[in-house]
Amino acid sequence: MIKFPLDVLPLIQHCGDRKQEHFLSISINGANEVMNIRVVIIGLINKSQVHPREVFADIIAGRASAIIIAHNHPNGDLKPSTEYITVTQRIKEFAAILGITLLDHIIFNNKGYYSFVENNNWSSDLR
Repeated sequence: MIKFPLDVLPLIQHCGDRKQEHFLSISINGANEVMNIRVVIIGLINKSQVHPREVFADIIAGRASAIIIAHNHPNGDLKPSTEYITVTQRIKEFAAILGITLLDHIIFNNKGYYSFVENNNWSSDLR
C-alpha cells in the first residue's frame, strides 16, 4: 500500500542509473495500491518529450484512480526544468478533467530524488 508518494521510489529506483531519461507512470487504485508501472517514453540524455495523451492511455484503460509520474535525471541535477514544471501542470490539469488524482511527480537518480509535493507545497491526496 502506498501511504506517501515516495513509497514508490523503491519500485522505480532501478531506472536511476539509465543513460537516457525514462518517464514513468505509476497507476494507483482506490485502495492506494500500485496497479502498474509503465515506461511512457524514453528520451535523450537530458530531455524527453512528454504528452498527457501518452501518460493517460493505459491509466484510463486500467481504471486507476490516481497516478504518480516520475523520471530519472541521468545528468545528476535533480531540480526540475521549466519545461518539466509546465508538463507537470498540464498533466495535473488533464488528470483533474479525467477524475484522476496526480499525487506527485518524482525526479530521481541513484543519489537522491526531488518530489514536487515536498518542494512546491503541492499537497498530495493520499490518505
